[in-house]
Amino acid sequence: AAAKRILRYIRGTMDYGILFPNTDKGNQCELIAYTDSNWCGDANDRKSTAGYLSLLNNAPIAWCSKKESVVALSSCEAEYIATSLCACQAIWLVNLMEEMTGEDHGSVTMNIDNISAINLAKNPVAHGKSKHIEMRFHYLREQVNNGRLCLQHCKSEEQIADIMTKSVQTELFKRMRNMIGLTSLIARQNYTRKIKIFG
Repeated sequence: AAAKRILRYIRGTMDYGILFPNTDKGNQCELIAYTDSNWCGDANDRKSTAGYLSLLNNAPIAWCSKKESVVALSSCEAEYIATSLCACQAIWLVNLMEEMTGEDHGSVTMNIDNISAINLAKNPVAHGKSKHIEMRFHYLREQVNNGRLCLQHCKSEEQIADIMTKSVQTELFKRMRNMIGLTSLIARQNYTRKIKIFG
């Protein structure tokens, strides 16, 4: 049944693609990331699923949905691990952009809907709540402290990385799909053609 639903969805969205909007020349490209996690989402091993998207001028250029390698003991920890994974990709992308353009792109804004995970990343002092978290995930804390990453809280309904970690209701899915720039390219071409005819 699940396979049929997937095939039906693919058939119904064959004309969908990512729309990269025109940007004014001279404007700096803006890289923003969204990251989320579903805590203990796998009923068998209780591992969480991490999901993140990196948007360049509001168009997705990199995304991932993967099971976390360790069992998180809290939703805060699951979000912290997901944000650490996203941080690695975000830093790589901004380094690539700086190498290609020769310009400094400053810090990357990362949107997270878990305030506890943000506080954990901003706190340079290890304490009981974070002592057991593997050291490799504290790369996030290092990048926040040196100003390469700016963690920002976002409302759950604006967290577009939700579609990477859990099933959402149809209307919410469609809204989030539009928010990341995934659109019907045929409908867009027809709309543009009408504007040219009547414009």
